Amino acid sequence: MRTPKALPRTSPTVYTCELDVCPQCNGTLQAVDYWNGLKTVQTMSAVMTIAYRPKVCSTPTGLACESLLPSAEWQQIAPKYSTYGYDVIAQAGWDRQKHNLPFETIHAYLKEHVQISEAYVRYLYYHKYLPLLACHERQRLPELTRLAHTSGLLLGLDGLMPEGGEPQLWLVRELQTGWTLRCGWLSAEDETAFVEFLRPIADLHLPVKAVLSDKQRGLLPAVATVFPNAYHAFCQLHYLKNAATPVAAADEQMKITLRQQVRAEVGALIRQKQAGKPAVLTVTGLIPSPTPTPAPVPAAAHPTAARRDAEPARAAIVQDLLQRVRYLLTLKGRPPFRLAGIEMFEHLQDVVRCLDRLVRHQPEPRVLALRQGLRAALCRVRADYRELNQAAIWLDQLAEVLEPDQHPRCSGDQVRTAWRAQLKQIAAEATDTGSVRLQEFSATIHKVSDSYAAGLFHTYDLADLPRTNNARESEFRNLRRRLLRTTGQVGAVRRLLHRAGAWELIPRLGSLSETVTALTEVAQDELVKEQQRIHAHRARFRLHTRSVKQSRRQLNQLVRRWHALPATHGP
Repeated sequence: MRTPKALPRTSPTVYTCELDVCPQCNGTLQAVDYWNGLKTVQTMSAVMTIAYRPKVCSTPTGLACESLLPSAEWQQIAPKYSTYGYDVIAQAGWDRQKHNLPFETIHAYLKEHVQISEAYVRYLYYHKYLPLLACHERQRLPELTRLAHTSGLLLGLDGLMPEGGEPQLWLVRELQTGWTLRCGWLSAEDETAFVEFLRPIADLHLPVKAVLSDKQRGLLPAVATVFPNAYHAFCQLHYLKNAATPVAAADEQMKITLRQQVRAEVGALIRQKQAGKPAVLTVTGLIPSPTPTPAPVPAAAHPTAARRDAEPARAAIVQDLLQRVRYLLTLKGRPPFRLAGIEMFEHLQDVVRCLDRLVRHQPEPRVLALRQGLRAALCRVRADYRELNQAAIWLDQLAEVLEPDQHPRCSGDQVRTAWRAQLKQIAAEATDTGSVRLQEFSATIHKVSDSYAAGLFHTYDLADLPRTNNARESEFRNLRRRLLRTTGQVGAVRRLLHRAGAWELIPRLGSLSETVTALTEVAQDELVKEQQRIHAHRARFRLHTRSVKQSRRQLNQLVRRWHALPATHGP
């Protein structure tokens, strides 16, 4: 049972409908003799009792003219049936999305201004703020129409990787403005699902100039069906990633081999640091660790004493080199350009060169052993490195050709010509080397290039069309980070993405005051429809609970519903 709020009821402020003319028939409006909408509302600054005096058409010509018209000012204080003002709702949403605060922190701030529970703060965010934000985004449709007829729409499509067999979250934004056209879940990723997802955009009959995607298989025929006159551009970074797939796999295997060889050769030497490492390292707080005292510069002394004083410094240098090697063995790749195996090989070569210089000045057993072991390990993968490095150079050359900063005035056809020439050069170089592996790399690059060729070059002819779809992927990453910061739980992030991810992806406004103004402009019927969408979507998860009490209650409800059905005869 809810605890009622003890709100003082003040003398009501009555707002009269501001209209004088009926919006349906242009007839004269007359104020009625009674109030509607009497309620006590909590805002961030005060508790106020409000009501409105509606007006009705004096000469009604239909049912639409017989309805009571409320006051617009009354509607802009709080949503219908809500006793919390729009400023309270906006404050909760702003703190959650802008400052990434958990609900308990937002509640601690709000309860200084209004009577509210932490559970209701959560309710205001999910069932008031997010649907209001989505309704505000929908108000941009007239601006979208004007933009479409002025310059044409540029659409970006991308989906979040599904987890645990759940539906995939997909997003369609207008790339010139960042407005959200469609955001929701797909239970399948085939042509039928994508056509159904994109068809409502086409039904607006707005000119779509181009669509940018990652070239998902089901999207190709779907975009051609729904937007037959639009260019379908492909993300250039995904093209390079797919072209680099065998190179990245071979690089990862070389990295593993090199790491194993280094550990086999100098593993005992590297692990010496672990044995001598203190249990407690640097500590801060009320009782911190002591600050290290810098070593004094030694004065001229007896040669024997000088050698004795230099030993700790020499050991520190060796430990720094060992620490560098340990770090290099942990490198991770990020194709197509950050290949960890190649990077590890080259950095270990730099360490060997440094060791050569140390040995030339003064040989030392540990330095000699480290140099010999690293040389032996590098020698075993050198042939692999040469081939992989050549393949990486090919990928860099293709990326350089596609880089628009290198040829800002080039058309798509000109870039395509240079790109084709680069592919021919790669094929010739692969043949000249006689390496079977390089020829396989070249064949994969050509195969992937042929499949992407139709959509790589529209960006040079359409000024506002980006080369990659990274902005959409960054949105998904930023959403994950924001939810993780606000919840602190990876599992909670996954659940929130499934339950509210489409609404969380609606971009917030620029400031708190702008948010309050935008929320007050949303029509009540639009808010009700959006809340119904949220309720319908969250109903999919009504049986997803680990609570014994709640799950038993839900199962008992299913039994009661089953018993309420008419009996059937036979099996």
